[in-house]
Formats: sequence, structure tokens, C-alpha cells
Amino acid sequence: MPRFDPAKLPREVLDFLAERHLGTLTTLRRDGTPHVTPVGFTYDDERKLARVITFTGAAKVRNLDSSGGGPAVICQMDGGRWLSLEGRAVVTVDPQRNGEGIRRYAERYRQPNDRPDRATIELTVERILGRA
Repeated sequence: MPRFDPAKLPREVLDFLAERHLGTLTTLRRDGTPHVTPVGFTYDDERKLARVITFTGAAKVRNLDSSGGGPAVICQMDGGRWLSLEGRAVVTVDPQRNGEGIRRYAERYRQPNDRPDRATIELTVERILGRA
């Protein structure tokens, strides 16, 4: 299985991560079973960070909050191209970090609606698998 070093991603991987595609986010429930949900996400190559904007009551947030953060995977597919970004995810409600998540989301997808219960999941990418 092709593996990429997050510190030295080829241009085709970065280009694929910038294209407008949805992905899936996999987190673990308290009982250890996977929870998979469709998401829009962004990738920050400088910080090796994937971000998913969401809201505090979402199951994906509860899964991560119940464990103080945990392992997670974001997968993006387009035909035969796919990437899985693996690492540890945490939830933040910090206004500045949410603002960065919203700004990046708006660049890749569209301006999201304002929410008083905004949260951002930040996945520190440790491994990338796939074909871009």
C-alpha cells in the first residue's frame, strides 16, 4: 500500500487534498467500535493538521471528548484516487482555532453558517496512505 511521508508530500497529494471533495471521518465509540461519518475537511500542510468544522453535540465530538481525544482517520476518494490521513484528533471550541477552521473550510467548499455551538476537530496527521 502506498505510504507518504507527511513531512515531504508530493505535489499530486497536496493538489488532491486541495480539490473540492468530501471525505469520511472515522472515530471510535466508547465501546471501541468505529463511527464513520461524511465530512468536509481541510488540510494544513505547514502544521500537518486536518480540520473538520462541526458542532459540540455531534457524535464525532462526543466520541473524541469522551476520551480526551483519540485516534481518527479522514479518508478522501475520487475514482481510483484515495488518501487516508491517520493520526490523533482533538476537539476545540477556541474561537481563534474555530476561526481558522471556518476560514479554510470556506476556501475549499463554501462559507458555513454561523453557529453558537461551533467546534473544530483537529487531526494531527502522522501517516498518509493512498494513491493520489
